[in-house]
Amino acid sequence: MITDYVRLWKARTWMKSNEPFLSSWHAYVGYELDLFEEFKKPVTVQQVAVGRDLEQELLSQWVDVGVVLKHLKKDSKERVKTIRKWKLPMSKGSDVSSGVLLKEMMELHIPSLIKYPELMKTKKRQHFDADHHGETVAKTSSLLEKMAFPEVEKLVRKEEAEQVLDIGCGEAGYVMRLGEKFPKKNFTGIEIHEEVAKHAMERVRDHSNISIVNQDLYSFHPEKQYDLIMANNILHYIDPTTRTTLFSQIHEWLQEDGVLSVITPIQRSKYGKQFSSAFNSFFTSFDNLYPIPSEQELEDIAKASNFTLEDSKPIVKEGGWYIVTFRKN
Repeated sequence: MITDYVRLWKARTWMKSNEPFLSSWHAYVGYELDLFEEFKKPVTVQQVAVGRDLEQELLSQWVDVGVVLKHLKKDSKERVKTIRKWKLPMSKGSDVSSGVLLKEMMELHIPSLIKYPELMKTKKRQHFDADHHGETVAKTSSLLEKMAFPEVEKLVRKEEAEQVLDIGCGEAGYVMRLGEKFPKKNFTGIEIHEEVAKHAMERVRDHSNISIVNQDLYSFHPEKQYDLIMANNILHYIDPTTRTTLFSQIHEWLQEDGVLSVITPIQRSKYGKQFSSAFNSFFTSFDNLYPIPSEQELEDIAKASNFTLEDSKPIVKEGGWYIVTFRKN
């Protein structure tokens, strides 16, 4: 009897702990199909199903879940309306929507982590398809950029940097905003993915002080040295055995006393241990992605590549994301 009670208690505990996932799933579906926008004003499920050519029964079930979660509300005429908009992801057309995080989590992170038993048994890794997921990852990085930008802007001002290079610039989030803030300074972005680079070039085409290069950073040979180099959200693409080589290469691209700025989640840091450990598990499941660094690894790389690690500051505590600055010795 006691054993049965314990089993039941465990089952109920796990059911309770999975309630947040239901909310994430509902928000993801709503974001992906722009359903929260459809129900911005009171409307019936049938009207939305017909207007959007969606399967009505599945839409009805999604709405029922939303009512329970208090994402949606039904009136006496069976019309449905979105409530608590502040809590939900914005329209899919918005670049700043939290929905991009949900999309990456639901379409990339969770499916990859669910494959762990198979990967352990077969002793194989998945392969990260950058062409397929590159755009989603770039949009997630853009959201992180908006959180980190105040610190990056402060760094440009503090260092009085005139020539700035952004390695792995994505859709040009940092360099475009910096170029607008500092029209007399020059900014260059390197992006390896062709489609992402094309989008970045389109975004900055009216800014004469910004240039985008579609190139692998290892084949990039700058004609000048930079005052500040940014390597944000890219360390998990770099094999730990070659990170020191990369830092040494960046060292040569910097002016004397120049600064390297790195934004990355950090293993076992003071903040965001749960998220960073899950993030690390996700990266480790791929044969072409790599573990995020620890604080000790960053100190060791700095020493080996003739940098001084000057500062490490959290920018998203919940996720264990830090901005780390290194000074060229």
